[in-house]
Amino acid sequence: MGIIGRRKNKKYDYEPRYYKNTTGSKPFEIKHKFDDQRTTVQNVGLKGKFGNAMQDLKLGADAVVKRRLLIIISILVLIFLWIIDFDLSIFRF
Repeated sequence: MGIIGRRKNKKYDYEPRYYKNTTGSKPFEIKHKFDDQRTTVQNVGLKGKFGNAMQDLKLGADAVVKRRLLIIISILVLIFLWIIDFDLSIFRF
């Protein structure tokens, strides 16, 4: 019975009384922190989002990021081995 007269959601459109809008954007626009850096957030449809995600996957991370990650992992492994008192004498031939 209520399907015919379905109400639409109200849109939040607050604008402060003494705000001078020069850029055309809303002062209190809610968006994610990293939306400007992401390529998959654009309104290009499902196929476009999938294509952008695959392109990002193919490009991969920078060499600096890989090197930093390798250094962090090796330091954490060494700290773990030091905590459990790992003995290097088992590697003697």
